[in-house]
Amino acid sequence: MAADRRSSESGAMNVVVDARWTRTDQHDGISRYGASLIEALHHLHPVTMLIHDERQLRLLPSGIAHLKVNSPFSPRELWLSRTLNRLGADVVFSPLQVIGGFRRDYRLILTLHDLIYYRHPQPPGFLPLPVRAAWRLYHRAFWPQRVMLNRADAVVTVSDTTRKLIAEHRLTRRPVTVVHNAPSPPPDDCAAGRAAESGVDAGPAREPAGGPRELVYMGSFMPYKNVETLLAGMALLPDYRLHLVSRIAPAREAELRAQLPPNVDVVFWRGISEGDYQRLLGRASALVTASRDEGFGLPIIEAMNAGTPVVCSDLEIFHEVTGGHARFFDPGSSKDFATAVRAVEDARARADLVAAARGQAAKFTWANSAERLLELMRDLVRAPVSATRS
Repeated sequence: MAADRRSSESGAMNVVVDARWTRTDQHDGISRYGASLIEALHHLHPVTMLIHDERQLRLLPSGIAHLKVNSPFSPRELWLSRTLNRLGADVVFSPLQVIGGFRRDYRLILTLHDLIYYRHPQPPGFLPLPVRAAWRLYHRAFWPQRVMLNRADAVVTVSDTTRKLIAEHRLTRRPVTVVHNAPSPPPDDCAAGRAAESGVDAGPAREPAGGPRELVYMGSFMPYKNVETLLAGMALLPDYRLHLVSRIAPAREAELRAQLPPNVDVVFWRGISEGDYQRLLGRASALVTASRDEGFGLPIIEAMNAGTPVVCSDLEIFHEVTGGHARFFDPGSSKDFATAVRAVEDARARADLVAAARGQAAKFTWANSAERLLELMRDLVRAPVSATRS
């Protein structure tokens, strides 16, 4: 193969990463995952990014080579492999399980983050209407996923929980490697503020002077996120304020407001800057989520890294990510949620939880994830074609 010849002749591996899923306005989970891996990977090995819109560069790391190609939704996607072959790619990494093209001369790594949409088939709202319709059809059965993943030489996922689900449903014959999600570094002013703290002593549940204790929810408002349980539980937490910090569609906000119990303290931020988010986390009593399903739970790691206790659904993925260093509750019980929040009010229990959680959060870094991905790339390029595509 041409990729094998290039690698052996030059000694350099030509790495291409598909950055076309980067948003142009504000990162979502997939967008941040791709951009963060690109930045960390570039510190280890030269990378070329694929984009389809110059505005994507605003949310991508600077100083990295890029190539503008077609949108992943364009019919020209079918011939993308020709462009990548001409570019001399040895290995191509996509942060999703979709990238077009046939008759490729390079190794291909695809990513499957989770299996949520098989259980909760509502597609992301930012996708074009025809793509949302195809999305629903795609997730009605597992066989399209198998066809997609088996086109690759290797598959990446973000957690051991999802890796086990991929094996359970026999979604691919390819090797599956876990390349974890990780928190992004906080803004410099937030980092400096936390550096001045004592580190492990969280003290009593943090609260502004004279104000209510604060809870933070970061995440979408899709039905499986189960924000309704948090709202119902606030009726049992009259001395708390709940901050819903993510962007929300007006219709969904009206729907949730109609379900608010009387006299609860809930703030809809409708989007928040990174600096404001870190400062809010820094003074919050807990980060909370009642999600019924999750692929990773990045806000949980961000909170643990910030020294903020986590109160979350009793899910396998949350036990994996937190290492058990959180307060868990039944996502179907608002009373259980309120009890879990009260459990982190004790100063000693809170300090112990924060110290253990910080140690667990330190395991998740983009540098570690990039090293694992680069190792996989090198193994694929060194292996015979028959070993990767059998």
